Parts: sequence; structure tokens; C-alpha cells
Amino acid sequence: MAQNNGIALAADGDDGDKSPFDALRREDDYGQEYWSARDLQPVMGYDKWENFLRVIERAIRSAENTGTYSDQSFSRSQESIGARGPSRLDYRLSRQAAYLVAMNGEPNKPAVAAAQSYFTVQTRKAEIATSRPMSELEMAKQYVAALEREQQLSKELEVAAPKAGKWDKFLNSDGLIGMTELADMLGTNVRTMTNWLVEIQIFRKQTSQNGGNRNLPRKAFQDGGQFRVLPETVRGISYPAAYATARGLDLVDDLWRQKNIH
Repeated sequence: MAQNNGIALAADGDDGDKSPFDALRREDDYGQEYWSARDLQPVMGYDKWENFLRVIERAIRSAENTGTYSDQSFSRSQESIGARGPSRLDYRLSRQAAYLVAMNGEPNKPAVAAAQSYFTVQTRKAEIATSRPMSELEMAKQYVAALEREQQLSKELEVAAPKAGKWDKFLNSDGLIGMTELADMLGTNVRTMTNWLVEIQIFRKQTSQNGGNRNLPRKAFQDGGQFRVLPETVRGISYPAAYATARGLDLVDDLWRQKNIH
């Protein structure tokens, strides 16, 4: 059993050895279980949200690469800090999503190892439980729950619809925005913004073929669809230039707001 800051982290949820991951488990009005990423962050040994966010991004790419990704499993949300405080990014994670987050954590952290063990055991238990034939009543209940959840999601999407295109006016015809324009949106200059992106390991310093220094997005964030790197020619010299997508703009805007809060 691993230790995290004096807290015993059990691998399973047996009553004799209660895991803190059981205590963090939530359930919505439709009986669907989930975990809040903000809840998991400290228990998995991550002091900073920015570091844990990179683990979530790796988990999302893992799900995308295996064809198991869904917005419902990795559901983004904004939660308020206090009664009148600013909002901050959170993720509602299904069991499978939480399992992938655990698998993509730093393996040298005992708390991550405990999370990997817990979610592996719980996922296996769920597989075994669902492998038995369901009665007609159980199937009917699951069908009704799924239908109600689908109706609720449709209502939520209708409410969120006006927000879905909130970045459209800032993006070009290819759905991209340059770093200078993005910095202007954040009320800073492009050098300050890209140096900050390097600090939080979303960008990396890179020397171009012509010897110039360029701050460019890491491959993981290009593969994840947050940024694109395109050639740009100035006075006959070609340089790689970074552009953010709507998804990348969302990410940078969220992190910039959090940076200015703390």
C-alpha cells in the first residue's frame, strides 16, 4: 500500500482497506459514476494543476489513438471558486477515463502507482460484473437511464450552443489564430506569452535552420489538435510559425486566467 503525504492509498475499495479514490467517486442524478480531475490531482501527488493537465492531455490522446475517446468520458466543465469567485477548468472523468489518466501519470510517484492499481482493479471488477447476462428489468433500467442521460445532454448542448463558436470571430478561414493575435487577446505581448508557454511545457525553444530562436508547440500538443505549425515566409526566408486552434485557444485562455488568479 503506497503512501502520499502520510495518507494511505489502498489499491482497492474493500471495506477493510478503504481507498481515498472510493471517497472521491461521485454519482450523478442518473446513477453514472465519475471522478473530478480537480479531486484526483492532489491525491495523485500533483501540486500544480498545469502539471496534472498535461497528464489528462496524454490520457485524451491515448483514448483518441485507441478509438475509445468520447466527450462524455472526458467532459470539460467550469467550476466556480467560492460564491463569487472566478471559474476554473475541471474535467468530469468516467472510470475508463480516470484509468487512462492514472496510466499516463508519472510512474515514479507512489500516489500514481496507487491510482493505477486502484483503477485497474475497479475496471476489471466492472468488466466481470457486466459480463453476466442482464435480466430484462436490468436492461430496461439501463435503457431508461441512457435515454434520460441523452435527453439531458441534448438540453445542455442547446444551452451551450451559443458558446461553442465563441472563438469564431478571432479565427481565420482555416480555423487558426497566430501567436501575436492570441497575445493581443490576452492583453500581453507575444514574447511574454510564448516564454510562459515554454515555462509550462506547452511550447519548447527551438532553433530554426536560419539560426533564429523560435518558441513552438510541443509535438504532443500538435498531435492533440491544440496547435499547428505552418511555414511562413518573410522577405524570402521561410520560418516555422505556430498557430492555435479553437481547442488550443480554449486551453491557453483557461491557463492564462488561472495564472493571473494565483
